[in-house]
Amino acid sequence: MRHTTEIKLANLRDLFLVQTGAMNPEDVRRLTVEDALVDTGATRLCLPTSLIEHLGLRAVDTRTARTAAGIVERTIYSEVEYTLLERSSTIRVTDLPEGSPVLIGHMVLEELDLCVDMKRGLIYNPAHGDDWIEEQL
Repeated sequence: MRHTTEIKLANLRDLFLVQTGAMNPEDVRRLTVEDALVDTGATRLCLPTSLIEHLGLRAVDTRTARTAAGIVERTIYSEVEYTLLERSSTIRVTDLPEGSPVLIGHMVLEELDLCVDMKRGLIYNPAHGDDWIEEQL
């Protein structure tokens, strides 16, 4: 079953520049994706290149990834702040070909203590109620 959700994204570097007074808050590059696909087979947050460009992210690394299409090289981009179900964190972004949906991978879900319920979609981890419990490293 396919589950989608809203995710809000902001360029983390822009947010730091606002904190130092070097940028106005209204100039932070942001976007909201209303139909991001919750994909537990994906690892990180994956965005099509046009959204990466819109957010002004910069390439920082490349990685080999196993996808449904086989082994491919993916570019890793600088961090974004993301918000799902009123919980926020940061993560580096992986690129996807243009036309692909935004993918919310398992690292994002684990960081925010969220789960996929087959009937209700994305939910807070029922084992923790409404509390946000982080895993110990």
